[in-house]
Amino acid sequence: MQQPPAINKPDYQTQHKKRLSYMPWLYFSLKDKHLEWAKPWQDEVQAHFSAVETVSIGERCFVAPEANLFAEPGRNIIIGAQCMIAADSFLHGPITLGNEVAINHGCSLDGGRHGINIGNQTRIANHVTIYAFNHGMAPDMPIYQQASNSKGVVIGEDVWIGAQAGIVDGVTIGNHAVIGMGAIVTKDVADYAIVAGNPARVIGDRRDKA
Repeated sequence: MQQPPAINKPDYQTQHKKRLSYMPWLYFSLKDKHLEWAKPWQDEVQAHFSAVETVSIGERCFVAPEANLFAEPGRNIIIGAQCMIAADSFLHGPITLGNEVAINHGCSLDGGRHGINIGNQTRIANHVTIYAFNHGMAPDMPIYQQASNSKGVVIGEDVWIGAQAGIVDGVTIGNHAVIGMGAIVTKDVADYAIVAGNPARVIGDRRDKA
């Protein structure tokens, strides 16, 4: 009698690693039995980034191996404690993250010359773009041949930036602000302001949500 084909045992651990890479907040609630393999895995991932790029990673962070971190000397990436960086994100220094900052999957951050600074406990949803530089636009030569300029981007503490939002060079976002999904931020945002649209405009105040 012909035997049925053997069924390979599902590789739950590999799938769980992928789940964590795209939903990294789950890492911080893992049980001890999962941390037995997850913590050494993360230690190895973070040690690799620190060895090959000028990246500093704080305690109890999660960095997906599928994240793309690029930090040449002088364009460092500094990551505070308990931060998380999800898969398919692109970060090019100089970038400084405070503590408990979340960068979800598919985000694109380039610090230009003067950097991106993000305050404690700020949450950045998926596919947000933040560029701290701009190309010259003089009409007498192709844009790609013109020097770029950079002012830097500053994002305060406890800011929530919605999915697919964009933030341009020179912008400062105040503490506790909320940036709506798909908003394009071209001007400074005050503390507690809620902004949305393209270009983003104030539509409310977070203190009214209590």
